[in-house]
Amino acid sequence: MSQSSYGQMWNAAQGALEDLLEDEYPTMQLRPQKDCLQVFQTLATFYLRYLKIFRALEEVYDRIVHPQKRRVVHQVLEGVMGRLVELKNEMVELEYSEFHYFDDILQDFKMTPEDLEVPIPRYFVREKMRALKAREKMLAHILAKGGRQECKIQVPVQSMSVERALWLLQVSERARQGRLRARFMKTIRQEEQRRLQGNSTMLDPNQAATCIQKVWRGHRDRRRVNKECLEEMIFLGLIPAQQTTPSPAQLHAQQVESRRHCVQEEHEAEYQKALVSIKESVRSVDGPDVKESLHKQIRQWFIECSVAAEFAAKEEEREKKKKLKREKDKKANDRKKKKGKMKGKKGKGDTEEEEKGWKMTPSNFLPAVVEGAKLYKEVWHNRDEKQNFAQCFDAQLVREEKRLGVEEELRVQVDELMRQELKNLKLVVDRDRGKKKKKVKKSSKKVNGVHTSFEIRP
Repeated sequence: MSQSSYGQMWNAAQGALEDLLEDEYPTMQLRPQKDCLQVFQTLATFYLRYLKIFRALEEVYDRIVHPQKRRVVHQVLEGVMGRLVELKNEMVELEYSEFHYFDDILQDFKMTPEDLEVPIPRYFVREKMRALKAREKMLAHILAKGGRQECKIQVPVQSMSVERALWLLQVSERARQGRLRARFMKTIRQEEQRRLQGNSTMLDPNQAATCIQKVWRGHRDRRRVNKECLEEMIFLGLIPAQQTTPSPAQLHAQQVESRRHCVQEEHEAEYQKALVSIKESVRSVDGPDVKESLHKQIRQWFIECSVAAEFAAKEEEREKKKKLKREKDKKANDRKKKKGKMKGKKGKGDTEEEEKGWKMTPSNFLPAVVEGAKLYKEVWHNRDEKQNFAQCFDAQLVREEKRLGVEEELRVQVDELMRQELKNLKLVVDRDRGKKKKKVKKSSKKVNGVHTSFEIRP
């Protein structure tokens, strides 16, 4: 599949996620429900829908090579996995069991029981490969060091007497004969049970189903245990790994997958370098313009604040007049509230009884899912990527992101400069006011027998 096909898969998964969020949010606002069967059907439906979305997003995250797209997918994928755990916990607490049956819902969604398996995301191991390799080196060093020490230690060989050897042989032979006798008696009992069952009537359907389930579960568990034992022995190096010759198609698929992972690492490295270089470019090219615009904004804010100060005095006088009226209204409202509280206490017990039942627990992962879905819809849903055939990073998005960061850094510097400028302006204004007060002269003279006073202002 090409990168465009995985883009279409991502688009379909995001569309299904948006529909699911629209259906899930109203359930959180509902009143507590008492019908446990209906609640389980709702939780199971949400769980299976999230599981399908999780599988699709995990596939997309493993396949696409665009570094910025992978970050958005990773954010949504982490949120979906967390929501799956929350829904599973809700079902466990509802039914007090870790095993659930989705037969009817599986038929509605046209899913098989294999689709209920929660796969381990492939990036869990691949993206932590450095840490795993460091652990392997440390383990190999410890084992090698321990092996050298063991070689140096010489264990003395202890001799055994003839009586001791004869006693051990007798114990072993008697144990062997006991095992043979037990096996023989077990065979006799089984034949007797078959004979008795053949003479009896047919089993009850429930008993027959129980027998079938018992046989199948025993076979399944034995097969699983044998597989785990084999894997453990291979891991410990006690059994050589089985070398199977892959087919040409498998070899080609492995080569394509390894090449894709290499491309992902290359694009990620280029993206990390671009984050540093583009940020420096934005700081050097756009920095002066950003500083100038911030200066203008803050100066405009100074002017608006000075104009607002003139109206503040008038508003203060109006507030004083309204204050007395508010106090009177407040006292009247307090009296009404006291009466209402006394009435509300009487019916409080009834409402508590009505609110009993199941209610959806607030989620800790849905905000991250919603944020990732919003980012996809705003940035990537309608973005034309036809020219970006190699699926490298988008420099324009990086520039916009780093411009915001540069603005925050420069805002701190500009704020400090403007604080100093404001302090200087205040000193100048205070000095001018002091001079004006000194220049104002008051004089009086007698005109027609009446003393008048006037001010001489500059």
